[in-house]
Amino acid sequence: MNITIHYAFLPHTDAEAALAFYRDTLGFELRQDVGYAGMRWLTVGPPNQPETGIVLHPPAADPGITDEERQTILQLIAKGTYGALTLAVDDLDALFETLQGSGADVVQEPTDQPYGVRDCAFRDPSGNLLRINQR
Repeated sequence: MNITIHYAFLPHTDAEAALAFYRDTLGFELRQDVGYAGMRWLTVGPPNQPETGIVLHPPAADPGITDEERQTILQLIAKGTYGALTLAVDDLDALFETLQGSGADVVQEPTDQPYGVRDCAFRDPSGNLLRINQR
């Protein structure tokens, strides 16, 4: 059996800010930009991995949730506890410098973790936690 990761989903609270971060700062390519009912879904991904994408979606777009639930989701996103993703890169320090220079929200500088990984952490413009591992 050959299973691959096709899409991961992260919420966005500002499509333009999300696009600028994932495309312009991280270097991902924009694969789809879909609007519906005043909302916007963006699919981005690394240029060298056309089979893997991240769908940046409007939070709480499900019509079956209440306004109170929608507000809770927005609060969790803002705290960085709703969505998370771990990426990997060959040169962690160089990417850290790029992200820091872009004004991205630094959560943790590059650190050698006691469990054997060197990584750093940022929040994207919506608040989603991004951990980045050294390959």
